[in-house]
Amino acid sequence: MRDFEGLGIFYLGRPYDLDTRKTQPEPLLYDAKDLTTHAVCVGMTGSGKTGLCLALLEEAAIDGIPAIAIDPKGDLGNLLLTFPELRPDDFRPWLDPAAATRQQITVDQLAERTAEQWRTGLADWGQDPARIARFANAVERTIYTPGSSAGVPLAVLRSFAAPPKEILDDVDALRERIAGSVAGLLALMNIEADPLRSREHILIATLLEEAWRAGRGVDLNALIRQIQSPPIDRIGAVDVESFFPAKDRFALAMRLNNLLASPGFAGWMQGEPLDIQRLLYTPAGKPRLSILSIAHLSDAERMFFVTMLLNEIVAWMRTQSGTSSLRAILYMDEVFGFFPPSANPPSKTPMLTLLKQARAFGLGVVLATQNPVDLDYKGLANAGTWLVGRLQTERDKARLLDGLEGASASAGAKFDRARMQKILASLGDRVFLMNNVHEDEPVVFQSRWVLSFLRGPLSREQIHALIHPPGAKAATADAPGATVTATTSDAAPRPVLPPEIPEMFIPVGVAVPKGTTIVYRPGLCAAVRLHFVQPSNGIDVWRDQTVCLPVVDAVSDEIWSAAEVRADPLELESQAEAEARFAALPVELCRPKTFAQLAASLKNHLYRNQRLPLWKCAEFKETSKLGESEGDFRVRLAHRLNEQRDADVEKLRAAYAAKLAALDERKRKAEQRVEKEKSQVAHQKWQTMVTVGQSVLAALLGRKRISATTINRVGTSVRSLDRASRESQDVAHAEENVDAIQQQYTKLDAECQTKIEQLRQSANPERLELEQLDLQPRKSDLAVTKLVLAWTPWLAVAGGKLERGW
Repeated sequence: MRDFEGLGIFYLGRPYDLDTRKTQPEPLLYDAKDLTTHAVCVGMTGSGKTGLCLALLEEAAIDGIPAIAIDPKGDLGNLLLTFPELRPDDFRPWLDPAAATRQQITVDQLAERTAEQWRTGLADWGQDPARIARFANAVERTIYTPGSSAGVPLAVLRSFAAPPKEILDDVDALRERIAGSVAGLLALMNIEADPLRSREHILIATLLEEAWRAGRGVDLNALIRQIQSPPIDRIGAVDVESFFPAKDRFALAMRLNNLLASPGFAGWMQGEPLDIQRLLYTPAGKPRLSILSIAHLSDAERMFFVTMLLNEIVAWMRTQSGTSSLRAILYMDEVFGFFPPSANPPSKTPMLTLLKQARAFGLGVVLATQNPVDLDYKGLANAGTWLVGRLQTERDKARLLDGLEGASASAGAKFDRARMQKILASLGDRVFLMNNVHEDEPVVFQSRWVLSFLRGPLSREQIHALIHPPGAKAATADAPGATVTATTSDAAPRPVLPPEIPEMFIPVGVAVPKGTTIVYRPGLCAAVRLHFVQPSNGIDVWRDQTVCLPVVDAVSDEIWSAAEVRADPLELESQAEAEARFAALPVELCRPKTFAQLAASLKNHLYRNQRLPLWKCAEFKETSKLGESEGDFRVRLAHRLNEQRDADVEKLRAAYAAKLAALDERKRKAEQRVEKEKSQVAHQKWQTMVTVGQSVLAALLGRKRISATTINRVGTSVRSLDRASRESQDVAHAEENVDAIQQQYTKLDAECQTKIEQLRQSANPERLELEQLDLQPRKSDLAVTKLVLAWTPWLAVAGGKLERGW
């Protein structure tokens, strides 16, 4: 039996004989590279579709490939239920007491049965509990719950961040990104908007494009203000007021404000940022299996989130280098409604973009559904692998055959519709047809036993128990929305400052409850420029940064030690919020000369403390890119290892293919020789027996005595029998030659497989050694280009406290 633990291969199950209804002993191994042409998995409820898809994600995790999995039903959280010791107590909390009642046993007895069932199931499929541990340790698994704190929350709407340069430079890509973002937002507001005719869509799209082309992100508060007072004069050939009167713009702004102020909307503003690189890898570079659970959301909220996510993935994809190896997986369970054949929801355009373009960047898209008629099969013609389980209706089968035929035609492969139709009619539970355009013919297989415990959909309470176990660390005081110790007794009107002191305002970035007072506290914000140079490594980098000091209670020599350094510019406004109060200003900040001193001390602070962290890999003679973390650099190097591994494997297979073909030809000729020798022996024996028989009959019937001629003829026949015996030995020698050639073939094939496995094992990213290069900025080039008094907004809450408001 072939080993299924090699890198770059997924163990999905075993080939299945539909006639005997039995599996074959050899494992079914799927080449990870084939997934770059995407996959579709279809099958009715109970067909085993979910188990197969979870097995695929498990195999990817074991192979070190990160994945983002969209979970509309709650089933994918089962990937966190891994119990390497297979103890009954591990399973017990996740069992349904009603199931034990139906079986007339206790929950403890059901736990024992379940543990034994998993132990037996794994063993039957050549797996052991150690493989569960290997899967659990290979990736970091997390359940994210946008709009909810049940799992890890995602801050989807903290801002509409400006897309990367690759998107801004591509007119079509930017248009798609804007249209998808606006359509998703309007859908969340229950506004059905046509991108070509809707005033709401056109106005918000114009505002986003204007900000993004200027390199600025737009948060919802800023968007509300811009809808009321647009920073543009015309839309197309018409002035803004004629196109969208102020009264109507105010109504749209209030509708968006009501959404922002609603109690349930706060969940969309809190949590980790929607960062695709961080969803795929930890800061240290470890692969992640990120499960995005959206079962708790309404239909409009699901559409909004999926659209935003897909747009972010498209933007991330376009910042990656091209590759033919599998870099990451996007999996969506139950894609019904998000990629329909006729309608055009906001999610469809970015999904179609991924299906058409993601292959070039090594991103594999896997879509699953129960009902084939709910999918756009023209778009899915880009899918190279189809995993088809038992279907419910003839209409489903007909639509599926159309999709398979289209995918085969796109790949230039032959398609036997009648044969496919016959196979589809014979599929059973956990039995699937895999049509892979990279293989010569489709194969029927039974999916393997999964490593995770399939207990069914997880509730929000169960997700919370998994992600937030007792004793989990609470949010820090510096996190957005945290409460800090401060009094409001010194709150006063805005102070009057000399005109030489520039002052700006950090925008309010949270919902402000009715009746809450905004208190501005003094801070500092500086724009600085640093120059990092190291000719020996070819490094010559200018970096613009923003230095922020949110609160200044007093001016001292070490004031900048508490500052935050940001890579992106901080959005500042020239006007304060209406009816806001102001905290007392340190007297030093009322003197213009203090700001010159602060600029000088900031330059010294940056020279002493700022470093450009870079990493160098001697093996690849590669240095990390500007802004690339150590983890991301390791991810990029690991992918180069995978590409090198795949190329070496292809060369090795090509080298052995000629030798194996030559042996195969020798075997064919040797087998022909065997058949020829056997034919000669049979013919010689038959002629000899006929001669002897004739001689004997002639002697018995024709004459009274046997003549000398007859005796000689008999003797000749006997000698012919002796020659036939010798020729039989020639047959044996020829058969031995066939066996010897077959042994050479088997040995050579095993040698090839061994070398391939050695290549796979050698491509271990953990062996790469990195040298850290921390560059100090060149002092003569260091400049503080702007330094302002930056007022930071805080919300006065009960108990005389101030709550951060940005």
